[in-house]
Amino acid sequence: MHWLSNMVTRYYKTILVFWLVLFIGLAVLAIRLPSLLEGDGFSTDGEHQLVMDELTNTFDLPAETLFIVFDQTTDDTIKRTIADLEDLQIAETIQSPLDDPTLYKDHVAYAMLHFNGDISDMPEVVDSIRTAINGEKGVTLTGGAAINKDINTASQKDLASAEAIGIPIAIIVLLLAFGSVVAAFVPLVVGIVTVVSTFGVMTLFSETMNLSIFVLNIIPMLGLALSIDFALLLINRYKEERSKQSIVDAVQTSIQTAGRSIIFSAVCVFIGLGAMLVMKVEIFQNLALGGMLVVFMAVLASITLLPSLLLLIKDRINKWTIIRVKAGASTRWRNFAAFVMKRPVTLVLVALIILGIGIIPVKDMKLTIPQVDSLPLSYDSRQAYELMDKEFGLGEKSTVYMIAERSDGWENTAGLEMMKKIEDQLLDDKDVESVNTIFSASNIATAEQWEQSMEMPEVKAQLAPLLETFVQGNKLLIPVTLDLNGSSDEAQDWVREWSEKELGVNMMLGGQPKFNQEIFDEIFNKVGVLLAIILGSTFVILMIAFRSILIPLKAIIMNVIGLSSTFGILVYIFQYGHLGIEETTIALIIPVIVFSLVFGLSMDYEVFLISRIQEEYSKSLDNTAATIDGLTSTSKIITSAALIMIVITGAFAFTDVMPVKQIGIGIAIAVAIDASIIRLLLVPSLMKLFGKWNWWMPFRKGPYKASKWH
Repeated sequence: MHWLSNMVTRYYKTILVFWLVLFIGLAVLAIRLPSLLEGDGFSTDGEHQLVMDELTNTFDLPAETLFIVFDQTTDDTIKRTIADLEDLQIAETIQSPLDDPTLYKDHVAYAMLHFNGDISDMPEVVDSIRTAINGEKGVTLTGGAAINKDINTASQKDLASAEAIGIPIAIIVLLLAFGSVVAAFVPLVVGIVTVVSTFGVMTLFSETMNLSIFVLNIIPMLGLALSIDFALLLINRYKEERSKQSIVDAVQTSIQTAGRSIIFSAVCVFIGLGAMLVMKVEIFQNLALGGMLVVFMAVLASITLLPSLLLLIKDRINKWTIIRVKAGASTRWRNFAAFVMKRPVTLVLVALIILGIGIIPVKDMKLTIPQVDSLPLSYDSRQAYELMDKEFGLGEKSTVYMIAERSDGWENTAGLEMMKKIEDQLLDDKDVESVNTIFSASNIATAEQWEQSMEMPEVKAQLAPLLETFVQGNKLLIPVTLDLNGSSDEAQDWVREWSEKELGVNMMLGGQPKFNQEIFDEIFNKVGVLLAIILGSTFVILMIAFRSILIPLKAIIMNVIGLSSTFGILVYIFQYGHLGIEETTIALIIPVIVFSLVFGLSMDYEVFLISRIQEEYSKSLDNTAATIDGLTSTSKIITSAALIMIVITGAFAFTDVMPVKQIGIGIAIAVAIDASIIRLLLVPSLMKLFGKWNWWMPFRKGPYKASKWH
């Protein structure tokens, strides 16, 4: 770190110019990012996607469908609206409820707008349709593309709302920590540069990959919190050193000490985020990429831009001091540390009981893929979809698309007999409501009767289009309607079972049940690998850092307990519907994202606290005194850093997009638990109880020596 500190102090003006140019260039790109985000990120390159591509490319089924919902309208309104939509000439076909009675029920009806695979910009299509139906009372657009566009809009509003709430409170926390206005605003500048720069880089990545709309919230949430946390640590150290040495020397010392802690913390967060890359689901790939980029930018800005700003403003960092901050450890924290040392067993039991109570609701956790319920109730697209679902029972059934490939084709006797056999097997399944094939559509009972019918020219002319609908070359399409909700566990079990059945031909399955099954299986099959990467690497890093077996083991166990309690509290708030939150399920991504992210963040506080304890222990070899001194000297900075993280992420509790709300609240709760119950009670109490065993390391020769890490 010496070379870095020397370089920064020597070329700080050049570094400032570099960051200014970089910021301007990336800011221009960042402006484009919101318009480039699409979809919720729940997609994977599996069998479902192959089938959906075949449906579009081979069987000419629509690649996208939107719905126009009519509520309490007249037939004239429906007819006029359909005519206006046909004039747009953007939909390949439009199914009107006036032509299809199944789309009309009492006072509610809906039209279906089908789009082919050539439609590349659905957000613009959504805007065009909304413009065309604007002003028509009781006429609303809904469907996947419309809902995703509204989630994008809501996410942008949420970001502005969260910043309006979180940033002012964060400034207050920084003022309490540093006392001066300038010192409080410098971390904010670093945070803004970090987030905007990351947005600019993500815009470049959008050219080669699809980006989920949720990155718009996750990047600022993580970027601002980490940047301000890192800046808090470095500025705090700088102000301590400035009282003892020159500005240049103080900056260099801060980079060499606090800068090293920042890099270590970033590595831990990097590991957690990078572990998500093992899950081949688009949203995890997006969030891992965006998260790692914003962490990298936060570290780079904290150890180059921030020190350069300190060298530029010099002692003006104390300008406009409004709160006199006392230097050194406070008597209050020392008294608290002594209190913990006197009652370690009691406090461990109390802490574990509190965390255990929080864990209890985890048994009821129900994970689902976010759908229309991600949107606030106020959005028309959600209201229209739920009305359509309620009146027509769309969620009560689901469709699985089976594509069977036979090398000898399907139009010969053997192929027709096999087709009929597969149909009969499906109809024998208790969960199957109907099966569509050439036999069911034509009311022909056997393969023999089909062949006989095809020998009659007039009948053949009628059956030929039907054959083309279901058979293309060697491929056969069999739509299967299940009497199961597409999101249910039973529907997932159904596609798993039929995917493994030996039917005598190559068979692929698609549709919502298959989509959900692939997403769930990918996550649950890879979660063990993710945990192994995070827990294993964390253990090794902490073991090397502190030359101890017990300290990393305790850190991992306590983090797992704390995060389990966090998930229980999330179930209590969201699934049980407390604190003014409507009852809803937990988004499937929440446990993975919160665990991956917070596990790395919590290591920051662990390292900061244990490093100071280790430093004192290496001097006196008195475990109790070292724990008191370490807790006393770090409690204020840990509390301030945690408050910043809680404020920035917790501000997303006031947003409307449900998965974002759950992520923000989840991170805020996890950090609060870690910085209070775990870091202030459990860690020092266990340090007291284990005594010298804290520092035990096998094969160590000679007396204890502190690690050179810090």
